[in-house]
Amino acid sequence: MSINQADTVWILISSALVMLMTPGVALFYGGMVRRKNLLSTMMMSFVCLGLVGLLWILYGYSLSFGTDHSGIIGGFDFLGLMNVGQQPSAIYANTVPHLGFMIFQAMFAVITVALISGAVVERIKFGSLLIFSALWLTVVYAPITHWIWGNGGWLARLGVLDFAGGSVVHINAGVSALALVLLLGRRRGFPQDAMEPNNIPLVVLGAGLLWFGWFGFNAGSALTAGGIATNAFVTTNTAAAAAAFTWMMIGWLHRRPTILGTVTGAVAGLATVTPAAGYISPLAAIAVGVVAAVVCYYAMLLSKTKLGFDDSLDVFAVHGIGGILGMLFVGIFASLAVNPAGADGLIAGSASQLWKQAVGIVIVGGYSFVVSWLLGKLIDKTVGLRVNQVEETVGLDISQHGERAYGGTIR
Repeated sequence: MSINQADTVWILISSALVMLMTPGVALFYGGMVRRKNLLSTMMMSFVCLGLVGLLWILYGYSLSFGTDHSGIIGGFDFLGLMNVGQQPSAIYANTVPHLGFMIFQAMFAVITVALISGAVVERIKFGSLLIFSALWLTVVYAPITHWIWGNGGWLARLGVLDFAGGSVVHINAGVSALALVLLLGRRRGFPQDAMEPNNIPLVVLGAGLLWFGWFGFNAGSALTAGGIATNAFVTTNTAAAAAAFTWMMIGWLHRRPTILGTVTGAVAGLATVTPAAGYISPLAAIAVGVVAAVVCYYAMLLSKTKLGFDDSLDVFAVHGIGGILGMLFVGIFASLAVNPAGADGLIAGSASQLWKQAVGIVIVGGYSFVVSWLLGKLIDKTVGLRVNQVEETVGLDISQHGERAYGGTIR
C-alpha cells in the first residue's frame, strides 16, 4: 500500500465539500420556516458539526468501520482513532491516509443526523433533539453504515449496492424523521394556519451549497481521483438538473413556476441519484432526475393533504422517498461497463440486483423506523420531546435560545 497524492487531495477536498453541506442544510431549512423559528432550525443542523463530529472520533467510526462482528457492528479497535493514522488502511481506501477516509465518513454522519431535524422543526425541544441525535448515531446510523459499507457487513455480503448513501443517509434519515413526526404530532395551527417561508433567498443559497457540496458527497465516494469519480460527478449534476427542471414544470402545470419548488426538485434529484451515481450512465441519470421529481412532488402532496403528516420540511418525501427510488434505480440502471466493481442491473440483463436492492430498502427502512420510534418514545417518556404551548407560540428562537434572527440576543 502506498499513498497516492491525487487521491489524497481529492478525498480531503471532498470531505470539505461534504462539510459545507451541513451549513447548506441549515440555510435551506432555516429559510423555509417561520421567522420566529429560523435560528432554532439552523442550530439543529449546525450543532451536528460539534456533537456528531466529536462522537464520531470517540466511537462512531469504530462502531461503523471497526473489525466486523457477525456482519452487524464494528468493534472497538478504532476507539478514539486508535490504529487510525497517516498510513493507508489495509481495508478501506488504501491509496489515502486512513485519517482521510475517516474524516470523509465523519462528514456523512454529520449531515445524516442534520437532515432528520427538518421534519420536526418548530416544535421539538432542543435538548431532546441532542439526546436523540447521540443515541441515533450510536444504535441506528453506526450499525446500518457497517451493514452496507463496513468490511464484512451483512447487507454488503448479500450484494446490496449503495454508492454514496441512498440507504445509509437518505432512507435512514427520511424514515427516522417520519417516526419522530408521528410521535410529535402536528404543529399548532397545522394545516389551517399559513406557515410561509421567512426567507426564500436563504433557501436558494442553501440549495446552491448543497448542490455544490454534493459533488464531494457522490464523486468523493469513489475514494480515488479517476474515471468513476468523474462519472459520479457528471451523473450527480445531470440528475439534479433534470429533477429541478421537471419539478419547476410540474409546479407550472399546477399553477406557476416557483424558485422554492425548483430548488426542492434539485435536492430530490441529488438525493435520488446518490446511491446510483457511480454505477449508472449520464443518460440514465436524466431518467433518475425526472422520475425523482415526479414521485417526490406527489409524495409531498399526498403526505400533507391526504395523510395529514406534518413533516415540516418534507424530509421523508424528498430524502426517504428519494433514497428508496435511488436504491431501486441501482437495480435497474447499474452497469458493469460503467463500474466493474458494481453489478449489472435489470436493463443490462440481470434482475437479481433489483431484488437485492429491494431487500436492502426493506431492512434499512424497517430498522430505522422501529428503533427511531423507540428512541423517540423513550425520550418523550423521560425528558419530553415537545416544547409547551407557550414556547411553541412564542417561537423556538426565543424560548429555546434567547435570540432573534432579525434583532439579536434577548437580554
